[in-house]
Amino acid sequence: MNQPIDKMTFAYKILIWYSQNKRTLPWRRTRDPYRIWLSEIMLQQTRVEQGTPYYLKFVSNFPTIENLANASEERIMKLWQGLGYYSRARNLHATAKTVVTDFDGEFPKTYKELIKLKGIGDYTASAIASICFNAPEPVVDGNVYRVLSRYYGVDTPINSTKGIKYFKDLAREVMDIENIRDYNQAIMEFGAIQCVPKNPNCDSCPLKDSCVGLQKNLITALPVKINKTKVRKRYFNYVVPVFQVEGVKKSVLRKRIGKGIWQNLFEFPLLESTVPIAELQLKGELESLLQVEDEPDIVQYNEKPIIHKLSHQHLYTTFWIVKINTPMENGLTIKEIENHAVPVLIADFLKTLKNSYF
Repeated sequence: MNQPIDKMTFAYKILIWYSQNKRTLPWRRTRDPYRIWLSEIMLQQTRVEQGTPYYLKFVSNFPTIENLANASEERIMKLWQGLGYYSRARNLHATAKTVVTDFDGEFPKTYKELIKLKGIGDYTASAIASICFNAPEPVVDGNVYRVLSRYYGVDTPINSTKGIKYFKDLAREVMDIENIRDYNQAIMEFGAIQCVPKNPNCDSCPLKDSCVGLQKNLITALPVKINKTKVRKRYFNYVVPVFQVEGVKKSVLRKRIGKGIWQNLFEFPLLESTVPIAELQLKGELESLLQVEDEPDIVQYNEKPIIHKLSHQHLYTTFWIVKINTPMENGLTIKEIENHAVPVLIADFLKTLKNSYF
């Protein structure tokens, strides 16, 4: 380390702050590795306020890891709907099956064994090992990066190879081994509600007298992150066919297959284009897309594209209502459609869908 480590003062103050300010969260009342794992996976790239209802819903539906392992993927994806990053849900299911099959339903207790499980990386393995089994493993998530980089004035990019190793070593150096369970939760909580990304209240911070970032006026500049992400624009045209079967209006969904966003979720027939398209262009694609020869009645549902922002791509989406006379195979009522696991973009569309169309 290039700077002196005041680990006792740092850790002690963090723990004192935590005892006075920690939030009451459902997974803090347990050391059950199943529930800790569930919460940690759900809170990856998700705010606590958003993730908590999902955690409670999963615990209610799947009280044990055996329940989760035995559930259908479709049911899991439906319960996950709206939480995003759906690979987390698929990995959750795969790991539940592994723990039940290979470990008799008991989570491994060491970092080295935990990190071998699908969807569990360095941070999650450290969190489970320390919180559930008191293993002396430091956690490093976005909150911890921010606290350490500001407090010690470290401008090494947190997403560089050098930075990842440096901050992991620093986190190990300053952690409180004797109180590792509370300390790891404390430093993450400190970053989440005290040392926040924008406009932190440094005047009320218990570390203000020894924070290098504050002393050198670097709070807004730290942590440093290399911007590697190039945002890709995609244009989605969802075709919502509407037809009648015995007087009942129906439509169809298709399952997304292959790698990529929303794998195994359901969606309306999709025409993706490189630029926005007009009704006339869409009309020319309908026969091959829907496999019908009708002369359709087309309505552009939203005048301007709905912009749905994902981490590496922005989706510009237009929904087209297409009324046809020929029933399609596997037609679904609106109620049946709502029971399928769909991307939140489509779930939001269904909430606004006018009764006149269905």
